[in-house]
Amino acid sequence: MRAGYDSRADALQILLSDVNAREHSEPVDERCSVDLDASGSPAGIEILAAGDGGFEGGLAAMANRYGLDASALLAAARAALAVPDRPVVIDVGYLAA
Repeated sequence: MRAGYDSRADALQILLSDVNAREHSEPVDERCSVDLDASGSPAGIEILAAGDGGFEGGLAAMANRYGLDASALLAAARAALAVPDRPVVIDVGYLAA
């Protein structure tokens, strides 16, 4: 997973795959949208006005709707905000049973 926060645009992007396969975007709320690939699977996430925080609910809703790991998305978002204007790469493993 790759994430980045553009401080000038105040926008955060989380890429869920290495392939740039975005077909279209769907809004989740007024600040969060998900980029879907041709098969309807999530390929990326965009959060506007990310520097203000308060986007956790949108990430949780997105994770629930598309079967994503909400904790991993939140970790990626927080990491990207911690180092603005630089890419962050996170490798998330499976939960131990």
